[in-house]
Amino acid sequence: MATVQKPADVATYQMLIGGEWVDADGSGTFDSLDPYAGEPWARVPEGTEADVDRAVQAARAAFDSGPWPETTGRERSKLLRRLADLVGDNAEALGRIETRDNGKLLREMQGQCLALKDWYEFYAGAADKIQGEVISSDKPNFLVYTRKEPVGVVAAVLPWNSPLLLLAFKFAPAIAAGCTFVAKPSEQTPVSALAFGKLVEEAGFPPGVFNVVTGSSDLIGKSLVSHPGVDKIAFTGSTETGMAIVRSAADNLSRVSLELGGKSPNIVFADADLDAATNGVIAGIFAATGQTCIAGSRLLVEESVHDELVERVATRAGAIRLGDPSDPETEMGPVAFEEQLDKVLGLIQAGVDEGATVACGGGQANAGELFVEPTILTGVSNDMRIAREEVFGPVLSVLRFTSEAAAISIANDTRYGLAAGIWTNDVHRAHRVAHRIRAGTVWVNAYRMVSFSTPFGGYGQSGWGRENGLEAIDSYTETKSVWVELSGATRDPFTLG
Repeated sequence: MATVQKPADVATYQMLIGGEWVDADGSGTFDSLDPYAGEPWARVPEGTEADVDRAVQAARAAFDSGPWPETTGRERSKLLRRLADLVGDNAEALGRIETRDNGKLLREMQGQCLALKDWYEFYAGAADKIQGEVISSDKPNFLVYTRKEPVGVVAAVLPWNSPLLLLAFKFAPAIAAGCTFVAKPSEQTPVSALAFGKLVEEAGFPPGVFNVVTGSSDLIGKSLVSHPGVDKIAFTGSTETGMAIVRSAADNLSRVSLELGGKSPNIVFADADLDAATNGVIAGIFAATGQTCIAGSRLLVEESVHDELVERVATRAGAIRLGDPSDPETEMGPVAFEEQLDKVLGLIQAGVDEGATVACGGGQANAGELFVEPTILTGVSNDMRIAREEVFGPVLSVLRFTSEAAAISIANDTRYGLAAGIWTNDVHRAHRVAHRIRAGTVWVNAYRMVSFSTPFGGYGQSGWGRENGLEAIDSYTETKSVWVELSGATRDPFTLG
């Protein structure tokens, strides 16, 4: 059984390119910092443009020749099942690596890593069922059918908040479709993708099918998404970076799928179960230290229950246990890095400056250098920066509404459209409002649920395309139409058939 290296004081890693573990061109390195300890814990290669080119060429060579193009869907299925087993066996170690890299709770990261097995098993089950169809042709002397073929070399640019889960969103369907892959993890959290590469290797994937290049987004990320050898770019991250990727991809007409930011509304009606709603609001914004694209960062509350719900949420938020993310008693860890801390604190101050009231928290916590207090701002209007910009931290903006129509209007008054929550005991209202909210995912009397089987993505500036579910495979395939002439007869060459 393969094993993933467990975190050491300062572990040293290499990149995976073309089936070989290599240092960066020029042998540069950088340290990954543990956000809780504030110290380096791993050293990884500082990749260069030459490394990106090597990785893309390795992926291209694996796609064009060697055993991979001849690998059947059934064989890809077997490889994905072996990978699923290895990921399951190593989930604890992978979770510890992610916690050391991004500071999120160990129980959350290990839970995500345990769930990865389900993603790879799901797409293993789909790999041998990707098929075209026979077309009922209007021309009786032709057999017409379609084929689903892999799009080619995929470049995945990953965020720092849930690297391996969001890698699975991309890698699993891409491999099921028959693509090859180059992953660029965030420079804030580079290690887990490298550890995962050892499991891909152990599972028996041919060299070059999966490659990992580490380094700065400004250099490595830009070089990768603009590389002419890349056929498809899959990105999760900020809307602004997503827009820059689209501009880079346009030069090569590379396909792009984007899962971007959000400013998701969590809507509580007066008839809701307030105990359940309180728990859902806490889960939506303070779980994962608010560092999730689907964070329910706007709480919309019906006027008649506003004060009661705010009091309940503030009481629970004020009791959240901050501390060491590896401690099972901890409920909220630090933000991932110093620049993120500054951004979160700056947006809290902007909210106060624009007239919001701090009902809970509001500043830096004394649990450690990168800790922010769970923060609730009331008196927020939807035109304030705090209600319009993605914070990506433990900051909740509370807005009042007086009618169902007003709630829908406020919820949809955003450039984003990733997720939303609805809390009501009226089944008619639940469906009615869910149908009118402009968001890719809507939860009713729940929040922050995802599955390998359910499409995930956003409206508006929350992204392009969908990940997860069988629908995701479509974004990694091309449809080819094949016309077979059956009669052997000739026809006028100067007319359209």
